[in-house]
Parts: sequence; C-alpha cells; structure tokens
Amino acid sequence: MKNNSSMVANAPNISKKLHIKDIAKYKMLYVMLIPGVLCLILFQYLPMAGIMIAFKDYNLSEGILKSPWAGMKHFYQLFSNPTSIQIISNTIIISLYKLIFGLPAPIILALALNEVGNHYFKKLVQTISYLPYFISWVIVAGMINNILSPNGGIIPLIISSVTGEKNISLMTEPKVFRSILVISHLWKETGWSSVLYLAALSSIDVTQYEAAIIDGANRMQRIIHITLPSLYSLIITVTILACGNILNAGFDQVFNMQNSMVMEVSDIIDTYVYRIGIVQMSYSFSSAVGLFKSLTGLIMLLLVNFVSKKLTNEESGIW
Repeated sequence: MKNNSSMVANAPNISKKLHIKDIAKYKMLYVMLIPGVLCLILFQYLPMAGIMIAFKDYNLSEGILKSPWAGMKHFYQLFSNPTSIQIISNTIIISLYKLIFGLPAPIILALALNEVGNHYFKKLVQTISYLPYFISWVIVAGMINNILSPNGGIIPLIISSVTGEKNISLMTEPKVFRSILVISHLWKETGWSSVLYLAALSSIDVTQYEAAIIDGANRMQRIIHITLPSLYSLIITVTILACGNILNAGFDQVFNMQNSMVMEVSDIIDTYVYRIGIVQMSYSFSSAVGLFKSLTGLIMLLLVNFVSKKLTNEESGIW
C-alpha cells in the first residue's frame, strides 16, 4: 500500500520530468515555433484590447482610453438600420451559396483525380486546378469583367448569337451577379481546397480496395463504401470551420467585382465596414459590426460542432 501511495504521489513529478525531457529533445522545434507564436500574440491577441472601441464614441484626437463611453449605441444603430439588415442578409445568402456549392466541389475533384490512372495527366490536372488560387482577386475580377463585357466579352457574344439580344451586361444584372460570385469562387478555390482531400485519400489502405475488387465491387461501390467513409471526419471538420465563417462572404472578391448597379445584392458586411469605418472614419460603428461578426462566427462554430457530436455519437467534431 505504501509503495502504491508513493507511486501516486510521485506521478505528477514523473510526468513533469518526461515533459521537460520532451522539450529538451525537441528544443529546436520549439525555437522554430517562437516566431509564429509571437505573430499570433502581436497581431491576433493584443489587438483584441481595441474591442472597447465598439462601446465608445471613438475620437482620434482623444484616443481609445479618453474617448467617451457609448454603451450599446452602435449595436442599436446596426440592428435598427434597414441598410444594415439588408447587408447582413446579403452576406448570409452569398456565404450559404458558397458553402452549399463550395463544400462538395473539392471533394468531387479529389475523388475524380484519385481515380485517374495516368500519373502525368493527374499531375497536369492538379497543377491547372491549383493555379487560380495564386491569382489575385484584382486580376481575376479584371478577367471576369473582360469575359462578361457587353463590348466584345465572349459570354455575351455567345448569348447574343443564341437569343439575338444586344448589349448584354451580366456584371450589372442583380439577378445573376451572385451566381457570378459563386462560380468565380469555385473556379479559384476548388483546386486548392482539394489538396486536403487528396492527402486524406493517399492514406487509405489499398488492401481495402483490393479486397473490395475481389468481392466484386465496382468503382462506384468502392467510392461509396470505402473512399467517402474514409473522408468523413475531414468533411465534418471542414464543414464546421466553414460554418464558423458564415459571415465572411469574401471581401477581396466582392470589393473588386461589385458596382453600383448590383450593390443591393452584393453589399456585404466587410465592404460596408470598409466604407463606414475607413472611408467615413466611423471607427466605433465599424468595430461594433466586426465584433458582431466575430461573436456570430463563434456561436455558429460552437453550435455546429455540438450538433455534429450529437448526431455522430461524439465521433466527430473539432474538439
């Protein structure tokens, strides 16, 4: 009994010694981690002190601490303004479109590439699909404007030749602008997003496929019963993280592609904050909007993670 008691009492010390040994063993890895941790603290955590601007009437000359408190004034302004409600609605709609079409697209691409037998052709398709991700939205927006231009754009010319209509301006048409945003987002992001799924597919034990072939399973049956179940945890994790970004509809894309003719369907929270906060210098109101975005994202993340764990009996989730 005494030996057991002494072992229990010494367990924390043993654990601590092992931990110190691990740190000593991998000390260079911890040293390499320092710049990343410092950047995280400097640019993510320290700026959080500025959240108090959302509850003040911030004035540049007085500074954050001396500016007068405004309480919930800016939040009331946000939710009582019809323009703000429309902007939140636009953000959610565009984000949902991207979520609905953007989640399955890289999975389908990864599954298709995984079935390609020719190694060189597979690498070629991968390279072509990855390239758009590294192109700036400024350049992509210029390309799309040229392709959809009523003056010589290839898509309006095709539509004009079929329907007989002239001067078709798709970029100024509110009914199709959101579709343009979603399609261009898929073109730019799908290839790079498929990297995660391709990495997961490469870790699947090939003996499972061999056993399935021996049992007479065709290609589609192998995908349904082996490949997709192997990706299940990753799909759930990506979905949860995507739901946490439900109010991030893509500032770079929307800002570079929108125009005054489609503002009613394309103006999102980020572009609104840019105009109000930076252009009009209403820092307190824009901070309130940003805080609302962050809290909504956190709530969505926690909610979707909770639902996922309940539906899958604690088998999935990001924590």
